[in-house]
Amino acid sequence: MTATMQSPIRHDWSLEEVEALFAMSFNDLLFQAQVMHRQNFDPNEVQVSTLLSIKTGACPEDCKYCPQSGHYNTGLEKEKLLEVEKVVNEAKAAKEKGASRFCMGAAWRNPRAKDMPYVLEMVKQVKSLGMETCMTLGMLTADQALELAGAGLDYYNHNLDTSENYYGEIITTRTYSDRLETLQNVRDAGMKVCCGGIMGMGESARDRAALLAQLANLPSHPESVPINMLVKVQGTPLEVQEDIDPFDFIRTIAVARILMPKSHVRLSAGREDMNEQMQAMCFLAGANSIFYGEKLLTTPNPEADKDMMLFKKLGIRPEQREQAHSEDQQEAYLHDAIQAHDQQQRMENMFYDATKTA
Repeated sequence: MTATMQSPIRHDWSLEEVEALFAMSFNDLLFQAQVMHRQNFDPNEVQVSTLLSIKTGACPEDCKYCPQSGHYNTGLEKEKLLEVEKVVNEAKAAKEKGASRFCMGAAWRNPRAKDMPYVLEMVKQVKSLGMETCMTLGMLTADQALELAGAGLDYYNHNLDTSENYYGEIITTRTYSDRLETLQNVRDAGMKVCCGGIMGMGESARDRAALLAQLANLPSHPESVPINMLVKVQGTPLEVQEDIDPFDFIRTIAVARILMPKSHVRLSAGREDMNEQMQAMCFLAGANSIFYGEKLLTTPNPEADKDMMLFKKLGIRPEQREQAHSEDQQEAYLHDAIQAHDQQQRMENMFYDATKTA
């Protein structure tokens, strides 16, 4: 395959074909993924999103990885739906730091009728800032999807999490077909789909291949494909799960890029536990979207300034919407972030811990 060849978009991948991609030598797999990436995207641009929890905790679902599940005692405080004004202020702050998309998540099985007016108003006001909007609210009926689309929602996130075969080991309170039905309702309403999964939950290599095959064989590929690395939270059933091998995670990124050439493949949960070298390899493998900010719903996420420092090292720039920041504004923010980091290092070097003995 050469960089000048345009590969066709496929929706008929067999499980054996996907497993064969995973089995390629690491160098050959990354080369093929990088070629595919360059055919469809600027290789030095990364789409940047910020995610805010607009309603935290007490979710009735029993997802074994999730600290927001009401089934587990994780110490997470329950929060009511955030006021619209607070959400809009958070969106403004995210835009100032370079985010082009603002995502809002609520710990619901599905939205209730009484909450929909507030949710719709959040979409309208964040949209008015010139940002792309995304929400994850659990399962949606066809009518709810139409309401959200009418308010201007660009993306709806609803992950499949894992393969259909392994799904019952992770979640029992909703079915795989329930998730697929929500994805279809989102598509039918005219919104874009954000859908991926979580790696490192004890699934097999075949399960990872089956998840990506399921996503790639949807009638339309998800515009965003989050590839999450399990964040082990104390109090959840997966808190002692063995870590996924970093190379297996990077392979998953590369295979997702090959199967879904025009999708944004997103590094999502778990980036806090990745060093800069691993993140750089993920970008090389075709990842071109991240969440940044202090939290990813309820789990830690690298600070925005830290992300900008890594972008500077790699020669990467945030992907921009037409209405988002200009390049000069981005450069100004990056310059300020670097100066703040350097000043913090100088200050730390000026002091010592008087409580420690020699």
